[in-house]
Amino acid sequence: MSASPACSLIVTCRNPGARLGPTLASALEQRRAVVEVIVVDQGSTDGTSAGLEARRGEFAAVLSLPGASRVAAANAGVERARGDWVHFLRPGDRLAGDGVVAEVLVWARKTEAGVVVGETASDEGELRRLPARVNALAGEFAPPAGTFYRRSLFAENGPFEPDLLTAADYEFQLRLWKGRVRFKPLPIRVAACGTHRPAAGPWPSWREEVAVRRRYFPLYRSLPWDAFGLARAAWRGLLPRRG
Repeated sequence: MSASPACSLIVTCRNPGARLGPTLASALEQRRAVVEVIVVDQGSTDGTSAGLEARRGEFAAVLSLPGASRVAAANAGVERARGDWVHFLRPGDRLAGDGVVAEVLVWARKTEAGVVVGETASDEGELRRLPARVNALAGEFAPPAGTFYRRSLFAENGPFEPDLLTAADYEFQLRLWKGRVRFKPLPIRVAACGTHRPAAGPWPSWREEVAVRRRYFPLYRSLPWDAFGLARAAWRGLLPRRG
């Protein structure tokens, strides 16, 4: 009988093309920790579905959810997960070495925190980590590819909100933070991240972020950060789109 996994690595994808290969390789090569890799395909039409089916034996599960959003796919992955901790990867993200999950778990065993967060480096050179002092009004504060959640948090607090397309990570983080779940920074580079710009552009993302922020904070506290987010969305709207 195989040992129960300590961590579930959940990969969601739709038509990822060549970006998926390095992501899956980085998850499957993890050493010194019992992990399971769960892939949730959202109805790819680029040959990904057939490729995953041919490799099904390499994964703990391959789920097919045609038409599902990334958020619904992530929730489906959590429902299938057996690990004590869960971590989410998107095509283009790569774990930073074959021992990084084991290193995260060593630190995780030393804390009662519900969420542990390492550093990520984007392909564009941006470094992200959990701030020493979280400003929850400013937007998503824990980089998704650097964040590990205790799986029990989803049973205790509910799943990612499926009606949100771009701000579900921020909403879940706020829900936990408001519920006094502890977030702990880790001195570890967890992942290199691909570019993940919403297909709909920056404006729907800004509107969702505003709606989430106002759900948890009074209007007078939200307005300055809504304005800041508006300026950020305007800047992103001027940037060239990437595939």
